[in-house]
Amino acid sequence: MLRAIDGLHLRDEHRALLRPCESEMDINGNVHRLPRFFYEIGSWEEAREIRLTPHFSLAELMLVDCREAQLLLLSQFPHYVPCAIVLLARLLEDFRREVDSPVFISANGGYRSPAHQIGGAKSIHAWGTAANICRIGDTFLSDAKSIEKYRAIAAALGPAVFVRPFGREQGQTDDHLHIDIGYASLTPRECSDGS
Repeated sequence: MLRAIDGLHLRDEHRALLRPCESEMDINGNVHRLPRFFYEIGSWEEAREIRLTPHFSLAELMLVDCREAQLLLLSQFPHYVPCAIVLLARLLEDFRREVDSPVFISANGGYRSPAHQIGGAKSIHAWGTAANICRIGDTFLSDAKSIEKYRAIAAALGPAVFVRPFGREQGQTDDHLHIDIGYASLTPRECSDGS
């Protein structure tokens, strides 16, 4: 069972790294508020056991490596992920249904904290609403043909879905499929005032 936490009530050291509700400017100069509400994860075993959808566990969407802040490495618990990660999981489940194959998220390819060394708070991954897919079934996504094929399938899922095109310029990708649903945030019902 996922337990929602108001990020404003976290310990100081977690708040300093997760920066709940703080403003952040994206690369286009637009200001967005970082997530306020998080799910608290007590252990890596718990993360592996929590199924967000039939084919995606929470662990798959929060796997980070040594580029994360020490306190936020997966050897430290509790761990916190934005509540909007459930929206991303739903999108990925729909995508998996369309491609009819397993979908593999790369390390650092799901949620990354605002303190992560790749992109930091400017990265949409800090909202828990983006995934970098490295493989679909037996196909590694590392060339224009495979990335553009699966890009078209993902983009057809709806107008809220953004998928980066193949290329080596800023805003493009050449070694994975980047898919996101924008700067979405989720306030769990138990954290709202009911109005």
